[in-house]
Amino acid sequence: MAITSELIKTFSQRFSADPNNIIARNTVVRNGLNQSAVNSDLGKKYPFVFSTEIKGGEITNQKSSGRCWMFASLNTMRVNVMGDYNLGNFEFSETYPFFWDKFEKSNYFLENILDTLSEPTDGRLIQHLLQAPVQDGGQWDMFKGLLAKYGAVPKYAMPEAFSSTNSAKLGSLLTLKLRSNACILREGHQAGQSAEELRQAKEGMLYDIYQLLCIVLGTPPTEFDFEYRDKDNLYHADRKITPQVFFQKYVGWNLKQKLSLINAPTKDKPYGKAYTVKYLGTVHEADPIRYINVPSDVLKQAAIASLKDGHAVWFGCDVGQNHDRETAVMAMDAFDFETLLKTGFPLDKAQRLDYGESCLTHAMVFVGVDLDEDGKPLRWKVENSWGSDIGANKGYFIMSDEWFDEYNYQVVVDQQYIPDKWLKAYDEPVIELEPWDPMGALAMVQ
Repeated sequence: MAITSELIKTFSQRFSADPNNIIARNTVVRNGLNQSAVNSDLGKKYPFVFSTEIKGGEITNQKSSGRCWMFASLNTMRVNVMGDYNLGNFEFSETYPFFWDKFEKSNYFLENILDTLSEPTDGRLIQHLLQAPVQDGGQWDMFKGLLAKYGAVPKYAMPEAFSSTNSAKLGSLLTLKLRSNACILREGHQAGQSAEELRQAKEGMLYDIYQLLCIVLGTPPTEFDFEYRDKDNLYHADRKITPQVFFQKYVGWNLKQKLSLINAPTKDKPYGKAYTVKYLGTVHEADPIRYINVPSDVLKQAAIASLKDGHAVWFGCDVGQNHDRETAVMAMDAFDFETLLKTGFPLDKAQRLDYGESCLTHAMVFVGVDLDEDGKPLRWKVENSWGSDIGANKGYFIMSDEWFDEYNYQVVVDQQYIPDKWLKAYDEPVIELEPWDPMGALAMVQ
């Protein structure tokens, strides 16, 4: 059916005949959708009070970069460092893992190109690999590989650079370079170059990337002096320590016990199974991404148990959905677009995943939860990395429990907080998901 002038006239008359349409139009045209549909009772309904809380550090700021997954990981780590060493505040360097992530992602991409030389350039796989070879985003298991290989350093050992806080130009230049490298390798293969010749060419490509990163971000330290004063004003110094030893000594995590739980209620991903995503990673030789798909309540109970023991919880969600920045509340009733626009948006969580409406976009940290008299969660305290000027709570956010069910996709906890019923799946054969599966989405919202 074509759209005719008669049909448009009918629609126009029908619209104008309803005075509520005119009121809504005048309001939205002047104020926009969010301000017109926002729930003015959010602050009263979701008070910034929690029955279980742990002390985090001062709010960090990823600025104009997609490093949320790194900030969330480091902010989770620092809770233990601050408690164990009596620190009022502490911040890890975010530039240090950012450097190594870009370098390792470049290598990971080039290895993927060498592994797919026989694939057609215009095929779905190669086009997927070329789409974003070295973007800022990531997932927990990717950061775990970086920690295991490179350790961590305090912020002063490798402070922020212009291009770590404003990463767009660096990302575009690296992408251009890597696409050019992919072209050289694939055309070399087509011209008959041997595998050894292509790998020699790849090594030269990696040096170019390393050189570029050192110029733009600075050279990462191989050792440093760790000096600090604790809350009792006592001075401490640990001289000439490497990043790897620093992580082992002051954080001390057993990374193999930090596991990912996801909630993806789609028909193609049965609960109680372990999943990975093809061609997704950072450190080429690290263990592949692996997570266990479980019901949402399992994520909640694991997070609550961790918080009660004083451990912050890394999580990944779709932060742009039903999220009011002014009150810093994420809730299903944050906006009433249905009443304002007189139409519904009826997709459930599984349908949103299947039809491209939602996926993991941002990583943050749970540092508190409010429980009712039966131990059921009502709302969650969230530490974000958008600076202290965002929202009504100096950079902290509130998540309703209903929002958790609908838009939270992943939590990372120690394996002791995962019931054996679900934990056993981690050691069973892993199911490989296609590279473009929604669970391969990366946290990178600014």
